[in-house]
Amino acid sequence: MPNTHTKASLRTGLLRSLIRWLVIGVVLLWSFAALILVAARWIDPPTTAVHIERRLQAWIHRAPYRKRYDFIPLTEISADLQHAVIAAEDARFYQHHGFDWHEIQVAAQDDLEGDRTRGASTITQQLVKNLFFGTGRSILRKGAEATLVPVAELVLGKRRILEIYLNVVEWGPGIYGAESACRYYDETSALDIGRQQAARLAAILPNPLKRRPERMNSYSAIILKRMGQMGW
Repeated sequence: MPNTHTKASLRTGLLRSLIRWLVIGVVLLWSFAALILVAARWIDPPTTAVHIERRLQAWIHRAPYRKRYDFIPLTEISADLQHAVIAAEDARFYQHHGFDWHEIQVAAQDDLEGDRTRGASTITQQLVKNLFFGTGRSILRKGAEATLVPVAELVLGKRRILEIYLNVVEWGPGIYGAESACRYYDETSALDIGRQQAARLAAILPNPLKRRPERMNSYSAIILKRMGQMGW
């Protein structure tokens, strides 16, 4: 029979093997995600983790589900809608490199004071989350997301990041992207959406499954004010 020392050696060997294969698996998954980001510079994403998550939820709960998803070029999305989303979600989008350290400090201070009223995620972070991680929250997810954000900034650039985000982001039950949202809520195209309508659409992004544009007068007014302050 194996002695105690042999058993301990076997356990140590198995643990090392498990850790080694776990590391290899993580590296392979990260590399695959990075390759998808590189490909996304030229190829429009056919789906995202959020899209898949919502379909699975509908299937599990036997709920009706219809996906509306039309990817269009950034040139076919009105400047008003682009600006409204930036003003609402990430006002320093063009100043940071994926992480807005100023907003992170503000959010951390709010946490310490027990007065957290806003998040600090940038559009780049939200894009990475949408593409790969779905709507779940965990420290591990945030850590993995943080390693992919610089890749997205490097290989995609601001214009492509904004284009993909505006096209894949969830705007309501089964409604993904600016074109689908504009058609569904306002019966117009993303190119022809008006300034007021754009602000209302941007206002529902923090909670698109519960918010509706027609109820967003107060927040949309704040977004319009921010747009004006930003020279838009």
